[in-house]
Amino acid sequence: MHHRALRTILWAAALASTAFAADPVAPRPVTAKICLNCHTTTPGNLRGNFEVLAPKSSSFQMKVDENTEILRYDKASLKVVSEEKAATLEDTLKAIKKGHEVRVEYTEKEGVKTASLVAVKPAVKLAAHETILLDEVQKLVAMGPEKGKYFLFDSRPAPRFQEGNIPTAVNMPFPAFDKMVDKLPADKNALVIFYCSGKTCNMSPGSLAKAKKLGYTNAKVFIEGMPAWYSKNYGVIAPKSFKEAFLDKDIPAIVLDLRTDADKGTLKGAVALAPGKTAELLKLFPIAKLKPPVLVVDANGGESARTVAQEIVKAGYAGVNVLQGGFQAWQTAALPLVPGKLATTVTYVPKPRPGSISTAEFTRLANLAPEQRKDVLILDVRNPDETKNGTIKGALVIPETALLSRLAEVPKDAKVLVVTHCSTGIRAELAYHLLKEKGYNARFLNSEITIIDTGEFTID
Repeated sequence: MHHRALRTILWAAALASTAFAADPVAPRPVTAKICLNCHTTTPGNLRGNFEVLAPKSSSFQMKVDENTEILRYDKASLKVVSEEKAATLEDTLKAIKKGHEVRVEYTEKEGVKTASLVAVKPAVKLAAHETILLDEVQKLVAMGPEKGKYFLFDSRPAPRFQEGNIPTAVNMPFPAFDKMVDKLPADKNALVIFYCSGKTCNMSPGSLAKAKKLGYTNAKVFIEGMPAWYSKNYGVIAPKSFKEAFLDKDIPAIVLDLRTDADKGTLKGAVALAPGKTAELLKLFPIAKLKPPVLVVDANGGESARTVAQEIVKAGYAGVNVLQGGFQAWQTAALPLVPGKLATTVTYVPKPRPGSISTAEFTRLANLAPEQRKDVLILDVRNPDETKNGTIKGALVIPETALLSRLAEVPKDAKVLVVTHCSTGIRAELAYHLLKEKGYNARFLNSEITIIDTGEFTID
């Protein structure tokens, strides 16, 4: 009886073990989805977008879709392959723009990924007769497809097209090209133009190659793509696209309504803009480097909206769009309306980075006496040469580079919020991701902070 009971227990345990093993934790992606259009996944490689460099901790952050990867590097052994050469390795790394596509070779030991190579995606190279320049595209778009005798296709995925596109363009995503060939003109000698996300994007060149195989003899690529277009021109967004890309996702944007009767109903968050007042309103705009999305709305997407949009572009703002078809199109699509008096001043607060804490909340917590900070730990991840000048009273000090080896010093309790900070926010975010990966309840300060020897601080 005893042996039979023991066998039953072991059998049940085996079943439980099998059931547990059948539901493993999903592995983290190593190749961004968009990269899979042209590349395969390779062991020891990450493909995604460069985020931020933290020279003081010899590390950098990259994004693989929605996942954040933190990689260390050794200045003596890291190799960087880039068209932008600089005097030093770190200057070359600093020259990599945020969001630029990179491939990283790495090794992993005890949970720490160390990069051995960073390959920065180079610009696409095509023969001169296969390309078309910005000024030529501008002239054609100004004439329109019928008079200009062209067909313009946006090769980017639909979500990017929804965020704004070149006027007169039709979305024909490269990954779905073979299923959408019916969008191409019947005349294979017609001027067909493809564009995508810029000089390093392979989707429009890929579309070109497919079009040539189908027999199109006058197909070209606008290599500079959407970034170059936005630097000199406004784009357009269809009403449904704006709702799905911005309103439904709660993405902040500046909406300017030029209509005199807009108080009867308009888009959520719209600001009133009277004719001839653009320059005055621009004085209240957020700084251009924040790249706020701007949507200009008039009655029908006509000349008044186009004029205002171009004025904002000339003031140095990229990502300016006109609502295609204007308010009439929005109303026809039966999309949500907000009645009431419109605001007359622009308010724009960029969507905070995931995991960040507001400066106001951080200040409140940091100004509390250490014994009053119940269930909150401020973790200073700066280096010793920085912390010797002063730290926030009661803060735990662990350099970001040493955090993994000193995790036992950080209380791991779901009720305890760990708030990390450095001097700029970069290493604080790296520390945040490490803590989150290890199961901590964490946030980080995404701002520059200066602390003096009394523990007092200022946040910029």
